[in-house]
Amino acid sequence: MRLVQITDCHLHADPAAKGRLGVPLRQLEAVIEAVNRERPDRVVVSGDISQDETAASYELAERTLSRLDAPWCWLPGNHDRTDLMTECRALPDELDLGDWRALLLDTQVRGREGGELGAERRAALEARLAGDDRPTLLFLHHPPVPIGTAWLDAIGLADAEAFWRVISLHRQVRAVCFGHVHQAFEGTRALDQHRVAVYGCPATSAQFLPGAATFALDEDAHPGYRVLDLAPGALETRVVRVAP
Repeated sequence: MRLVQITDCHLHADPAAKGRLGVPLRQLEAVIEAVNRERPDRVVVSGDISQDETAASYELAERTLSRLDAPWCWLPGNHDRTDLMTECRALPDELDLGDWRALLLDTQVRGREGGELGAERRAALEARLAGDDRPTLLFLHHPPVPIGTAWLDAIGLADAEAFWRVISLHRQVRAVCFGHVHQAFEGTRALDQHRVAVYGCPATSAQFLPGAATFALDEDAHPGYRVLDLAPGALETRVVRVAP
């Protein structure tokens, strides 16, 4: 089973609109071409689909992402309007991946750049994990760990420790994948009984400079995506960059 994560498209209603570095639609189209060559079984788009939060931007995203040669789904980021997303396409909360499964979490808090699950969504996650012991991936927009980029660490998952208390009870959670940070990241979170891999993904749009104290772009880094290859009891992953 091959799963691909793409994230942070930041599309505008105007297909020709420029982003921070380049034209986001053109960048997304190049990523989609590269992803199709990977022959994935599923694609997850982990938030910040839109930059201007217009219905037209989501319609453009839906048309463009539908060029993927695999079933795809999306989840919201801090820039997104979930009502407009669902008018275009459903927001599933779970993917059946055969020997594995993936849970898609909504960490959006409207009006805030940072995210939070909150007590109700954490309880729902606990119930979903208790109901299935297959190896599990979690996808969310906001990082639940510090990534070493100070301004981004200030707008990560506000209730990260409460999130990890839920995960600590469920050894089947193998990895947590997030967007939001516009850069590749790999780490682990040590829990009482097990360790969980934690992965950040490059954006399909502009990249942020790793390690920066304040907002800064990484002008030398290309857009990209993450590949996750799943086998019984095993996970391999890599990041691919897409040159303009």
